[in-house]
Amino acid sequence: MSILGLKKKQPKTFKVKVITMDAEMEFSCEVKWKGKDLFDLVCRTVGLRETWFFGLRYTVKDTYAWLKQEKRVLDQEVPKDSPITFHFLAKFFPEKVEEELVQEITQHLFFLQVKKQILDEEIFCSPEASVLLASYAVQAKYGDYDPNFHKPGFLAQDELLPKRVLMQYQMTADMWEEKITAWYAEHRGIARDEAEMEYLKIAQDLEMYGVSYFAITQNKRDTDLLLGVDAQGLHIYNPNSKLNPNKSFPWSGIRNISYSEKEFTIKPLDKKKDVFKFYSSQLRVNKLILQLCIGNHDLFMRRRKVDSIEVQQMKAQAKEEKARKKMERQILAREKQMREEAERAKEEMERRLFQLQDEARLANEALLRSEETADLLAEKAQIAEEEAKLLAHKAADAEQDRQRLEVTAMKTKEEKRQMEQKMREAEQLAVKLVEQSERRLKEADHLKQDLTEAKDAERRAKQKLLEITKTTYPVHPNTRSPDFAYESTSSRLDFKDSDMKRLSMEIERERLEYMEKSKHLQDQLKELKTEIESLKLEEQQQQAGVYSLRNEARGYVPEPVYLPHSNVRIIFFVLLLLLLLLLISYILLIDYLSECFIE
Repeated sequence: MSILGLKKKQPKTFKVKVITMDAEMEFSCEVKWKGKDLFDLVCRTVGLRETWFFGLRYTVKDTYAWLKQEKRVLDQEVPKDSPITFHFLAKFFPEKVEEELVQEITQHLFFLQVKKQILDEEIFCSPEASVLLASYAVQAKYGDYDPNFHKPGFLAQDELLPKRVLMQYQMTADMWEEKITAWYAEHRGIARDEAEMEYLKIAQDLEMYGVSYFAITQNKRDTDLLLGVDAQGLHIYNPNSKLNPNKSFPWSGIRNISYSEKEFTIKPLDKKKDVFKFYSSQLRVNKLILQLCIGNHDLFMRRRKVDSIEVQQMKAQAKEEKARKKMERQILAREKQMREEAERAKEEMERRLFQLQDEARLANEALLRSEETADLLAEKAQIAEEEAKLLAHKAADAEQDRQRLEVTAMKTKEEKRQMEQKMREAEQLAVKLVEQSERRLKEADHLKQDLTEAKDAERRAKQKLLEITKTTYPVHPNTRSPDFAYESTSSRLDFKDSDMKRLSMEIERERLEYMEKSKHLQDQLKELKTEIESLKLEEQQQQAGVYSLRNEARGYVPEPVYLPHSNVRIIFFVLLLLLLLLLISYILLIDYLSECFIE
């Protein structure tokens, strides 16, 4: 075979680049290939069987043309570039996409082309419809919406809306994305081919869908018009309005279409209607219009006939394929649901595992803390036991001290009772001294009265003696009687000395007795004061010792205890002051009496 190949001449070839809506392909074509050969090669490469909708389009000067299948490629007005560039596009559009588009690849190519035409504003679409179509485009590209995966901003790099729509409203990209995402979230569970079909079903209702526009003029008025060719028929538009045609000629109502150079003639099926003529200035455009009219009319008639065996087989296979894919999607959906449930169960188990691990860790930490607490409690128990022993020892000492203090307290009570007895005796003695003082004052008053009476008696006696002397022994004034003077003086002195001695002896005797009693009383008061101070000091020490023992037994150090002052000191000072006053008053009385007698 290789030897035969060497004998034959290598065929001349040329390079061709074919651009589809989602890929670019390059082929090496033979020179003798016709347009059908290249077209079939592209269809086989793409895997397309519904070939009647598509064609290879190329650019010629300021317009475009479709590659004719019955002529050689190089014999047509194709560009002379190398490689020659062709665009594999839909040439004719179906009336009802859901019924006519069988293969998934056919749907996909139509979806991509219509989407591009809408974004390039070749097909007018309202903002609301644009958002809805964009949501189906997102569903076809990204699948079901997942808020955990599709974060805000995931559509930032996608072109989804026409620029006219974006400029029409003062909305940010984030606001448009939010609107599209709201619709996109409602398409959950729709497969890619279903989303693309929904997109095409909405797009086929748009006024400019599948319409090819050409500039024409009428014969007599020479007015500019637009001719629209689509799957329904021919339509005449004003240049400023491509949405609402002024006149329409459905394929079912057209009997014949003919043209000669620049003139086109549309003959209605109804002979009563006028023939419509229009003109096109370019011959190449006229050929393109005629080609599109013939192709759309053939497809229109074909749709009204029974499908061919090939189409029936394709539809059956497509139906089976759709059923199989639907089953696969259901199985996949169930598997996905089961996988999601399994993942949720796994996450739940992992969460539960983490929770159990945390609980185990916490339990382990609690156990360690419990062990540490147990060790600490054991140590504290040992310390407490030692403290208990120490406290027991201290309690025993405290009990001994308590007993000793009780004995001391009993002694203190006895001594206190004796002190109280002595205080009562001192009070009685003070009362007696007061009584004696009052009695002595009364005696002093009597003595003063007696002394006054004695002085009066002495004065009367002297007066009487003088009177008697003058009466019995008259004497010359210049003559003195020595004997009489001596006798009177002696009698007066004897009387005065005797009284003075008697009074002095009594006063001295009383003073000595009072001094002795005062000295004895002072000694008793000093002794009583000393005993009171010693008892008070011992009582304070005993009470402080009792408080300290009790607090040591309880385990805390108390604040200093301040004992109240006793009333014994006050009583003592009152008694002492009273005795001193009595003593001073008595001494003053004695001194007064002594001065009186001395005088």
